[in-house]
Amino acid sequence: MANINKQILKYRAQGAKNGIEILVVGSIGLIIIMLFNLLRPGEISIIEIFLVSLCIAAILIGFFKTQEPFYSIILTEQQLIYQHKYGQWHLHPENLHHCGIPKVDNGIDYLELNAIGIKLNDIDSFLSALAPRIAGKLLIEQRHFFMQVVQKNCKNGHCPSEWLVEDNKYRSKKGIDYNGLIAMFANRAKHLQLLTGYDLLLPASVIESDIWEFSANLNKWKRDPSQFIKSQCE
Repeated sequence: MANINKQILKYRAQGAKNGIEILVVGSIGLIIIMLFNLLRPGEISIIEIFLVSLCIAAILIGFFKTQEPFYSIILTEQQLIYQHKYGQWHLHPENLHHCGIPKVDNGIDYLELNAIGIKLNDIDSFLSALAPRIAGKLLIEQRHFFMQVVQKNCKNGHCPSEWLVEDNKYRSKKGIDYNGLIAMFANRAKHLQLLTGYDLLLPASVIESDIWEFSANLNKWKRDPSQFIKSQCE
């Protein structure tokens, strides 16, 4: 759900939801079980071991949730900001061609990704501001989406090798050369665009709202950022 503040729209991620609550409940449960066993003579039972394991798991899950950014998407009149625990990327309205839900149809069956696809007008403008750290993390985290798409386009189980391993060198249409993680990210974006029509992906987990609704809102924001944010603030 969006938080509206001074002409800025902020969207929370599903993954960051209830992190503190889960951490607190797990900690309290663990303390209670430990105190109970200190005051009660005898050995710890199997049930108590199971409950301790659940509490420790809750503590770990809660901790990792609290490491996620409180807001994953921030929309202003000037840019869209995607916040990740390893960094962020920016997208200006003029560089957004359109958004949609990626679909793949190989003539036999049909696949719709649980993500929002973003088509760019200028990949170089995006890559020039992208940090290698977040590029590397997104390559790993979103690989399962890409492999879903690849599997739909492989014939008889055989896929082009360049789809399976991203090259660490990339030359854009403007003749700009990239190396390392940025080049690998650019090659992934190129292949994704070839297979789905979109350059970037925003997984459904980064927002609490419906991906179709959010995609439509991004297209409205692209057409008139000021009017869109104003309408959401009213």
